[in-house]
Amino acid sequence: MDAILVVGGAGYVGSHACKALAQAGYKPVTLDNLRTGHADAVKWGPLIEADFGDADAVRAAVRQHGVTAAMHFGALSLVAESVAEPARYYANNVAGTLRLLQALGDEGVGRIVFSSSAAVYGEASSDPIPEDAPLNPINPYGETKRVIEGALRFIGRAQGLAWCALRYFNAAGADEAGEIGERHEPETHLIPNVLQAVRAGRPVKLFGSDYPTPDGSVVRDYVHVSDLADAHVAALKFLGDGGESQPMNLGSGAGLSVLQIVAAAERVLGHPIAAEMGPRRAGDPPCLVADPNRAKRLLHWTPGRSDVDNLIATTAAFEATRPIRQR
Repeated sequence: MDAILVVGGAGYVGSHACKALAQAGYKPVTLDNLRTGHADAVKWGPLIEADFGDADAVRAAVRQHGVTAAMHFGALSLVAESVAEPARYYANNVAGTLRLLQALGDEGVGRIVFSSSAAVYGEASSDPIPEDAPLNPINPYGETKRVIEGALRFIGRAQGLAWCALRYFNAAGADEAGEIGERHEPETHLIPNVLQAVRAGRPVKLFGSDYPTPDGSVVRDYVHVSDLADAHVAALKFLGDGGESQPMNLGSGAGLSVLQIVAAAERVLGHPIAAEMGPRRAGDPPCLVADPNRAKRLLHWTPGRSDVDNLIATTAAFEATRPIRQR
């Protein structure tokens, strides 16, 4: 059983990746500082509580568990926060990842699947967006992802590290068995915020009605978190079979606006949803929709759980197990 170091494996996407790894016959070894992750989400392998930028802890984990490859989900990831505190994002996301890559190289770990983001594209001029579109991030979070992708290209060549940078669009949904789901504090993702507002009996707060989109609200490509997890496992196998290091988009290939998501939630839940429209948030591009054909072709991957009704239904089922939050 190959041991895979899952950096950030106590978080939202990382915990789903751990489940997918275990189901595929791997041993996921989570390394997470638990500042935003949850220890009780680590169900399919050991947990090492440490920062991913702690090179000694990374080397010790690799040696103790015989790690042969890594997945890297660890990052500060709030766009608005990154605009307010860019130095903190560079220090954590970039400098920490460089220390992680050095430690993995020191221990001879030869493969890594990196959790990148559609934020590397910024305000893309193409719709849908292919991997060869210009990278022009408009916020520090996206810029840190772009910088790390560049580092992977050069470090990969220098130390023989095979890599995939999976640029996923809007992760959504929850484990269909109900074991894990999204638990961000604060929650910035649209679908759980809509459902939390409904449960609390308050209007959902939306941001921006004057974007250059058909209904004025931002358009995003929503992809189920378990589909993302499957793609990470497929990328690991792809690299193990000698696949070329490269970025790949992960998305459904279809865009939905904020107002369309609210309308879909009304349909799934069976009742109207009150909403309050506020001003735009800093750093939000109007439209991000993936061209996912590279991942489909090379990874033999299909986002089969990513229809909007399933995204909302699985999130609602997980939210129903959580306390109602008044805020």
